[in-house]
Amino acid sequence: MDRLHFIGDEPFAVLLGDDVVVNKEGKPALKQLIEQYEKTSASVIGVQTVDKKDVSKYGIVEPSKSHPAKGRLVKLTDMVEKPVVEKAPSQLAVLGRYVLTPEIFELLETQGKGAGGEIQLTDAIKRLLDRQAVYAYDFEGKRYDVGDKFGFIKATIDFALDREDLHDQVSKHIQDIVNNK
Repeated sequence: MDRLHFIGDEPFAVLLGDDVVVNKEGKPALKQLIEQYEKTSASVIGVQTVDKKDVSKYGIVEPSKSHPAKGRLVKLTDMVEKPVVEKAPSQLAVLGRYVLTPEIFELLETQGKGAGGEIQLTDAIKRLLDRQAVYAYDFEGKRYDVGDKFGFIKATIDFALDREDLHDQVSKHIQDIVNNK
């Protein structure tokens, strides 16, 4: 990886394309994470609380018991990829937004293949925890999983309903569908 040309020794953001986050009333999720990085000078992972029944769909973080949460910010001790409900260390799910220190590249370069036979960022972050503090921030905003068919449909409908020029047409169309079924 030729990271030096683009990143050098600076922190950088990773945004997964199948996660769309909207915060109409406040700051974008990435700005929230950058602000937390500026406070901690450590990698920060965007998380949100999910229903207990859904923890097996996500990477789940384990907050430190010895470092109490500071508002929405928690220090991490571990991450578990898609745990069974009974073994999930929390309900804080990793949701496609990261601000990472460049040390992650060294770990990715030596990371063996994980789930799906691919190098997993989660596995490298777990190793980063052995070297330096890593935090999770429970960001404000609504997240859509547009990599999921129904998540994509929900996002499309919500975004259309939020547009003044489409709201009435979309509302009428939805009502017509419901009334005809």
